[in-house]
Amino acid sequence: MEGLADPRRTATDLAEFLTALQHALPVQPDAPNPHDEVTGVPLARRDYTTRAAIQAVQGTFDAAAMTAVWEAALRAPNWDRVPVWFHGDLHLGNLLVSGGHLSAVIDFAGLGAGDPACDLVIAWNLLAPQTRPVFRAALQVDDATWARAQGWALTTGLNAYTSYAATNRLVAVNTHRQISQVLIDHDLTT
Repeated sequence: MEGLADPRRTATDLAEFLTALQHALPVQPDAPNPHDEVTGVPLARRDYTTRAAIQAVQGTFDAAAMTAVWEAALRAPNWDRVPVWFHGDLHLGNLLVSGGHLSAVIDFAGLGAGDPACDLVIAWNLLAPQTRPVFRAALQVDDATWARAQGWALTTGLNAYTSYAATNRLVAVNTHRQISQVLIDHDLTT
């Protein structure tokens, strides 16, 4: 994200925000999630549309790599702990910057409780490969949650790219970057 003075500080600031949000108030295990169709579902419910999107963009992105990331995310165990609060729509458009530093997170319309992996999409939407480990370490994210988060980053990036990139240049640029960053991490681990 342009205008950020210290990317490492941004990574830790985001991690601190998410930690505070996740544990702001206790969440009952049976708490309803009003946004089940967007972020409160297991990734497997998005399998068909994600695979279709992979096929639709295979000339732009590496379909085999996207499929490998997606299948790793599907193999990751589901969140089986007490639900935590998540923002549900944490992306560049919902971050405010002042003086080169993250100053606020806005638009809590997607607020829900459950698996926090959906909020970790910001790692590929905003952060660089060098600062993602800082973010992950500060949040103490386990391997399964990180794999699901990569799946969320891929599926949401593909959904936005295939739906809006042809008509919205900003969405095209941001989602292209998000998908590309997921694939960079895949390349680094294979």
